Amino acid sequence: MLATSIGIAITAATVATLVIGFFRARRRRVFPVHGWLGLVALAAAEWLMFRRVEPVATYFTPIAWSAYILSADATVLALTSRSRLNDAPIVLARMAFLSIPLWLIFEAYNLRLQNWTYVGMPPGWRAFLGYAWSFATITPAIFETADLVQALLPPTPAKPWKISFAFENALIVIGTGCLAIPIVIPRQLAAYLFILVWIGFILLLDPVNRRLGLPSFLGDLSEGFPRRLCGFLLAGWICGWLWEFWNYWAAAKWLYIFPMFQDVKIFEMPAPGFLGFLPFALECFVMYVTASWLAGWLKRVK
Repeated sequence: MLATSIGIAITAATVATLVIGFFRARRRRVFPVHGWLGLVALAAAEWLMFRRVEPVATYFTPIAWSAYILSADATVLALTSRSRLNDAPIVLARMAFLSIPLWLIFEAYNLRLQNWTYVGMPPGWRAFLGYAWSFATITPAIFETADLVQALLPPTPAKPWKISFAFENALIVIGTGCLAIPIVIPRQLAAYLFILVWIGFILLLDPVNRRLGLPSFLGDLSEGFPRRLCGFLLAGWICGWLWEFWNYWAAAKWLYIFPMFQDVKIFEMPAPGFLGFLPFALECFVMYVTASWLAGWLKRVK
């Protein structure tokens, strides 16, 4: 119970910081209707979930995240007069579509590494609906939260980094190694190394994206623009706590079974695992950029 209380306190403090930041930065714009719809839907889903009313109790996670995405998008719109849903709804829909196969890459790794499992899923097509809907919210949630954080961040000036071709090559090699090692070493040892998967795609794809003239963290840093990097790191922290907070009480949920820190859990997550959400948010960005370019939905910027 103490660990759960700590988790609730950290989650509440994180959300409170965002709310306070919003009211400080807001400039008398009306909060959009879809934001109110999201807040009402989230409150209703919480009420129904705690009373185990179906199908909300089973599908609580995707319902909560869909409502959150609406609210986060509306908050960004109220702060900046622009948002993904308002200005580019088709792009946001494509992001949700790509989010499913991108997450399935991690599910494929998990088949070997066995770091988490799902319980309480309904049988047949209803399970497919739950998985697909949940996975479709992952990337949009990260991006919408990053947008919100960047709208609230103060100016973040920085000196441009000098990033050499050789340095990018080294990152690509290291990233490839991080992704290959958990596959080629014995499974018993690989189960301890999922962190390599959480960082591998960043190291591999971000230099590639930069060379292709696509949005990239390295490109931002080379121009003295760390705001996007900070936004996604903080988005990982925020979404990580919300994911685990909402998952803890849901009827259909995930459990972590990796062979470390099982005695120091906050919600269902072993406490050190929360740090993994920071690089995961960066991976969501770089993987989405690469995937959307391959799909022909994102053009080179230079």
